[in-house]
Amino acid sequence: MKKKAEAPKSAKAAPASEKTAPAKKPSAKKKSSKAPTIFLILFVVAGLSLLLYPSVSNYWNSLHSSRAISGYMEAVNSLDDEKQQSMLDEAHAYNKKLFDDGYTLTLPEPRKASYFKLLDITGTGIMGYIEIQKLGVMLPIYHGTGEEVLQSAVGHIEGSFLPVGGENTHTVLSGHRGLPSAKLFTDLDKMQIGDTFSLKVLKDELTYEVDQILTVLPHELDALNVVPGEDLCTLITCTPYGINTHRLLVRGHRIETPEDIKSRLVPGDVLRVNTAVVAVFLAAPVLVALFILMLVKSPKQKPKKKRGNAAAK
Repeated sequence: MKKKAEAPKSAKAAPASEKTAPAKKPSAKKKSSKAPTIFLILFVVAGLSLLLYPSVSNYWNSLHSSRAISGYMEAVNSLDDEKQQSMLDEAHAYNKKLFDDGYTLTLPEPRKASYFKLLDITGTGIMGYIEIQKLGVMLPIYHGTGEEVLQSAVGHIEGSFLPVGGENTHTVLSGHRGLPSAKLFTDLDKMQIGDTFSLKVLKDELTYEVDQILTVLPHELDALNVVPGEDLCTLITCTPYGINTHRLLVRGHRIETPEDIKSRLVPGDVLRVNTAVVAVFLAAPVLVALFILMLVKSPKQKPKKKRGNAAAK
């Protein structure tokens, strides 16, 4: 029996176009094509973080200060008048002894223990707060001028008089300027003669009117001396901005607190939230997320038709 003639090998082999092509592995070229997109995303995120950091940090610091002030006010309101007066009397006695012993703006080591206990009703070192209405500043005042204090609040210079007022007193308060994380005394150079600022200590509100503004070298302390019979308070910060070779001294003398600013704050008011700031903080992450999504998400491609199926039709 004759064998059937075998079909040519070329006829047996299916056209290459009809074979199912094996899945191709993503090439290094395609992988590398994503690198610019990833770099752009990281660049945008980093840039936005740097842009928002001062505002976010300052807002966070302001919120922290507001909570400290609110806690202080609540603690004051919980004390009866007799206890508050007793604490004020102790502070006035301390100031009198400071003057009688010879005021030198330095605090002897043996007196430091008693100093840090005076006016401290919360155990945190806060002795009151300062409000500079013109600058929109309201900051807690703490004992001493350690770096931990000055990073977020105003420090009371230890050797100066406690901020309770009285004749022959000169209180000195220090605050940083130009910190990226907090406003503090950054705008203190905008104060002018005749402007006012207020200190709130226990039940007393002390208002001072600016009468002297000086720029001095760090070792020039004569302007911080006592003026006989006067009740003075000086705010001190570094200057020029960002260079800090000198000190800016803004001094005020005590005046009667105007009726329109008496008791204008209650604890709840301190913690009011600026809705515009919150809106920016909430919108920024959403915008970043949308931008990243637009960069990462590629348009869907229509599946390619197989050549074999097309030829069979």
